Amino acid sequence: MTEIETNQRDSELFLPPSNVRGMTKLDRTAFKKTVTIPVLKVRKEIVNKLMRSLKRAALQRPGIKRVIEDPEDEESRLVMLDPYKIFTDGSFERAELSILKQLNVSPQIHKYNLELTYENFKSEEILRAVLPEGQDVTSGFSRVGHIAHLNLRDHQLPFKHLIGQVMIDKNPGITSAVNKINNIDNTYRNFQMEVLSGEENMMTKVRENGYTYEFDFSKVYWNPRLSTEHSRITELLKSGDVLFDVFAGVGPFAIPVAKKNCTVFANDLNPESHKWLLHNCKLNKVDQKVKVFNLDGKDFLQGPVREELMQQLGPLSKERKHSVHIVMNLPAKAIEFLSVFKLLLDGPPCGIELLPIVHCYSFSKDPNPAKDVQQRAGAVLGISLEACSSVHLVRNVAPNKEMLCITFRIPAAVLYKNQTLTLENQDDPPLKRQKTDKVFSEEKTQIASVTSLEMSSPSPH
Repeated sequence: MTEIETNQRDSELFLPPSNVRGMTKLDRTAFKKTVTIPVLKVRKEIVNKLMRSLKRAALQRPGIKRVIEDPEDEESRLVMLDPYKIFTDGSFERAELSILKQLNVSPQIHKYNLELTYENFKSEEILRAVLPEGQDVTSGFSRVGHIAHLNLRDHQLPFKHLIGQVMIDKNPGITSAVNKINNIDNTYRNFQMEVLSGEENMMTKVRENGYTYEFDFSKVYWNPRLSTEHSRITELLKSGDVLFDVFAGVGPFAIPVAKKNCTVFANDLNPESHKWLLHNCKLNKVDQKVKVFNLDGKDFLQGPVREELMQQLGPLSKERKHSVHIVMNLPAKAIEFLSVFKLLLDGPPCGIELLPIVHCYSFSKDPNPAKDVQQRAGAVLGISLEACSSVHLVRNVAPNKEMLCITFRIPAAVLYKNQTLTLENQDDPPLKRQKTDKVFSEEKTQIASVTSLEMSSPSPH
């Protein structure tokens, strides 16, 4: 048996036909192509037993049966083999040859002309064949229920409708493909989008970490890539703790935390987010544990948060065993809102271990993003945070752009008015490491020079 022709074993064997290059309107019929592949002739009664031992050598392509009827012999079957691994009968591994011998199957290779169609190509292969040669191919997307959310680059825009349709065709359950056409609006944290292909319905349902969220994706903020971060913060709180979620969206921090029997105050300025936040609290049966607000973040902090903190940290606070957490997930602007904490509270300061823990998100393009975020947050508060904060890398957003979370306790000297104590002479003992702070010692992902910083008394400045 002669070796399958070398030119049919190169990287182009399973690529779509070259004449689809430049196609902007999807024509599935143009993707037909015939290739010659190696096959084994096998008696039909031993096929199942043989296939378990030929996993390495068998052909694996979308929509292609690996075993087909033999047109020349109804008692036989043809087993499709991978032309990149099997060239001649000498290409089988020793164990494979042993099984062939046991089952009395000849290792002789036969040729078979296989017709490939649009269904047999992967999305990346289709887009690589269609888009101009050498340009980036988008085959990834964020999945939001039935919606594929793409973020196309300029050179991909002439092919946007084709790309959208390919995403729908190749991903079961996706019935709509959309493209972001501007940056996130900082006021309501939503963005304009264009439906590239499929249905226009943006009402969707998603499951994340065991909770269900429903919303209109065109009107609210939702990022499926933050699932791990939502879970990380949730794990920091224990039953009885208090959470203030300043930019709550549709509830991915607030709802899981409320399920842990915590008290939650959740706020969002966007009326649509507020509406779906209320809806999702009921949907997940935590509406009795979450107080929902529709305020600007600054007004929320100066109003409901201040009022509750005065009670939580007041004269009876020494009896309090639970922690107070404040989540500020608005990376483009959250650091600016830290200024609201300056002199926010009246009265004598509480002990250090009772002070609120802030989790503030930010973007950074700095070569040392952890230090950058610490310095910017510290500058707003008028203190140094470098010795008393932890910085967690959340995700890489774009080349040279990171999303991070800085976590720290608000020093009493920052939080209280008429404070006679200075940062240098506070009598309170250093903050004990509490269970809720275990993230600081167990942090797996640290960046730059920040490595598992323990929370301690605020350093002098």
